[in-house]
Formats: sequence, C-alpha cells, structure tokens
Amino acid sequence: MNEPIHQDELNRILLKPRFKLKYSDSKEAIIDQFKVNLSSESCPFPSKIVDHHIVIDVPHGTEHFWSPQLHVEVEDEGDVTIVKGILGPKPKIWTLFIFFHFAVAVTFFVFFVIFYSRWSLDQDYTMSMTMCILMPVLWVALYFAGQLGKKFGYDQMQELHGFLIDALKDKSLIRSE
Repeated sequence: MNEPIHQDELNRILLKPRFKLKYSDSKEAIIDQFKVNLSSESCPFPSKIVDHHIVIDVPHGTEHFWSPQLHVEVEDEGDVTIVKGILGPKPKIWTLFIFFHFAVAVTFFVFFVIFYSRWSLDQDYTMSMTMCILMPVLWVALYFAGQLGKKFGYDQMQELHGFLIDALKDKSLIRSE
C-alpha cells in the first residue's frame, strides 16, 4: 500500500487518506471537466456534484461493506485552483465507526468512575478495573479493524484516485501534495 494514495506517512495511519492537487485552470473549468467525464457513457462511477463538492462512488456491482467513496472539493486560492480529495468509507459506515469509538470512550469513563469510587471506599473493584483495561484494548481493535477495512477497499481507492487523475489529465497541474 505505497502509491498513489499513501505517498506520505500520515496517510498510512489515517483511516481516510487525503491528497491535494494544485492547478492553474479555473475552478469552473475543473468542475466542468468532472461533469463531462462523469456524464460520459463509459464512466462506471455514480456521482453527485453540488456546488464545488463532488462525491464519487464505486460502481454498483462491485460495492461491498468496506467500499470507499471519494469526496473532492474544488477551491480557488488566488490564481491557483486547489483540488482536495478524501478517500474513505461511506458516511453510514464512518458514522457507525465513530459511534463505536464514542461508546467505548463513554464506557471507559463510566467504569473508571465506578473503579475510582469503589477503590476509594475499599470495596471490590475487580470488574470495573477489568473494564477499564478492556476498553482501550477494544479501542485499538476498532482502529485495526478500520485499517483492515482500508486494505479491503484499497484497490477501489486506487480506481477512484486513478479516475480523478485521468479526468483532470489535460488540466495544467502545478503540484500535488
């Protein structure tokens, strides 16, 4: 998992890899280029374009639980147009993951309060201490499950990223970050 999405160390760690491309063309020209490529009959990617936000999904026949989604934002920055992309799970999967992380954090704090209260009152605190140890382990397991999901969807991430690069290949790329 080295290229094209993981060109820097941070994207290897993040569950939602990011990239940034700078073009000398106008924002409208870049969005129009996306519209042309996404509306062509040869384009298998379902998409939505709202203002300067473009959401591109994997083809319907190849979707699975870990299938990624490409969110592209096109912005003007002086005489340069910035194309920012985030590759990650669909919003419903991401929301589920965030809910699990939140639930683990709340559970940890609840059991920590119970542990501290029982410990300060010299009562049996074995179960609450066990839960305080188990919650960070579960949190790490959730992180690795997310990384595993990213590996399952990596080929589709490359397809979406490749489509983006191909869609803008005739535009004047200044630099990618």
